[in-house]
Amino acid sequence: MADTSTPATADQKRTGGIAWAGSLVGSKNPDNLGYRYSTPSKRYRRSHNDDQDGGRELPQNIQIQFRNRKGEELAETIDIPTESSLDDLTTLVHSLLEEASDETNNKVPYSFYAKVAKNGVEDDVEVVTSLKDMLLNETTISTESVLNLVYQPLAVFRVRPVSRCTDTLPGHTEAVLHVQYAPDGKMLASGGGDTTVRFWDVNTATPKHTCKAHKNHVLCTSWSPDAARFVSADKNGVLVVWDPKKGTPIGKNLRAHRQWVTSLSWEPMHRHAACERLATASKDTTCKIWNVRTQSLLVTLSGHTDSVEAVKWGGEELLYTASRDRTIKVWNPDRGILVRTLTGHGHRINTLALSSDYVLRTGPFDYKCLKFNSQEEAHEAAIKKYEEFSQKQGQERLVSGSDDFTLFLWHPKESKHPIKRLTGHQQAVNHIAFSPDGRYFASASFDKKVKVWNGFSGDFLATLTGHVGAVYQVAWSGDSRFLVTASKDSTAKLWEVPSGKRAKGTLPGHADEVYALDWSPNGGSVATGSKDRTIKIWKH
Repeated sequence: MADTSTPATADQKRTGGIAWAGSLVGSKNPDNLGYRYSTPSKRYRRSHNDDQDGGRELPQNIQIQFRNRKGEELAETIDIPTESSLDDLTTLVHSLLEEASDETNNKVPYSFYAKVAKNGVEDDVEVVTSLKDMLLNETTISTESVLNLVYQPLAVFRVRPVSRCTDTLPGHTEAVLHVQYAPDGKMLASGGGDTTVRFWDVNTATPKHTCKAHKNHVLCTSWSPDAARFVSADKNGVLVVWDPKKGTPIGKNLRAHRQWVTSLSWEPMHRHAACERLATASKDTTCKIWNVRTQSLLVTLSGHTDSVEAVKWGGEELLYTASRDRTIKVWNPDRGILVRTLTGHGHRINTLALSSDYVLRTGPFDYKCLKFNSQEEAHEAAIKKYEEFSQKQGQERLVSGSDDFTLFLWHPKESKHPIKRLTGHQQAVNHIAFSPDGRYFASASFDKKVKVWNGFSGDFLATLTGHVGAVYQVAWSGDSRFLVTASKDSTAKLWEVPSGKRAKGTLPGHADEVYALDWSPNGGSVATGSKDRTIKIWKH
């Protein structure tokens, strides 16, 4: 019987389903496997090799202009290969700075940032591997004009990632709410629901002093930048100043506030050598400044209409308070006057972080663990350290986190308007921490996620997923390469920043929620405190 069907032509409308393309199979069309879907969305994807260049043709060379953070140009415009890696750029900067012959400076690594306009706002984009990869990812960067690259020195020393629990410190009879290393890294202090403050020897992981002066939960603690004093405050509003070496109170207990104390912050050491002034924030809507040596109240800062949740004493002669009334207030602590009020959040503000937090916390100390013969020598070292940091960083930056799921980036010394509103979290943001070099900051949230952001522009960089419970706290390594997070899921996790979106390691062992977390300033160890009433020490 004759075949009366007519062959399908290319012009005929396809009705979907699977079409036979057998005539195109073989060496002439190796990508075709015999069948193809007529619906475009279901066609086979091209191989990875065909798409690896992202469809963008790049020139072999590109003109760049190096600048530092202040905008000062380094040498003239240079024509370099587009394939140049991060190491190539670092070597080039060393040679232009005439540092190649200096063994010390030659070891200093650099990071590089390009300016990219996004939605009318100029952001910094980091060169992570090579110029080529950055140009392929950021298609808005023109290769026909001069590319401005901002270079920034990084930490010379390297912190080894922690991976194992070396010690478990029992002693507390209730949940451990705070752990904090001394600025010189020699001692660890903890406070908790059992109303005690305990001091531990870092080298031997043994208890040194158990201090009993509080009659309610110890809600916040803080070391002075010179490591000579430690202060704790409780749920009754009582403030106690301790001598860490003797484990005894200095002076009498102060009834600092009518309600519980929520936050503590010391005056930076580069501002005053004696480290005597302390700011306390409370649920009673006030912030107070004390002289801990004379135990006298210097200034009461009132103006908030609800509980003050956080206080930060900045390095630029300003003090910052954040409240449940949805505002941040900027104060002059010497004169006790309000400078400006920062508004924008739609719900209560839980946390503040300053780009200078790490350098202010550690005062004159660094990874070299130097000893100072006098307070004046330590003061000079603190001034030098802060000035070097300030020259690299520029102006001080402030980040706030709120129950409205957002963060705001501010330049509080200059303006009352935010630089950027940062969205992405799906529940309340409860902790923020800047990396020691100020390049990044990390935010922890009840949505079980940690997000990493560009510390200068506020640009989103990565979401760190892995915890299965709310994330309570984050802490950075001294070289800004690693981040450790504490969670309700009874674990802490270690992350490599900014490259790793998956945890580099999990630190298990606690039997309940991990409330407290700190990384030693010299990078040697991490301490975690838990609801299971123990403290664990983690090392490489």
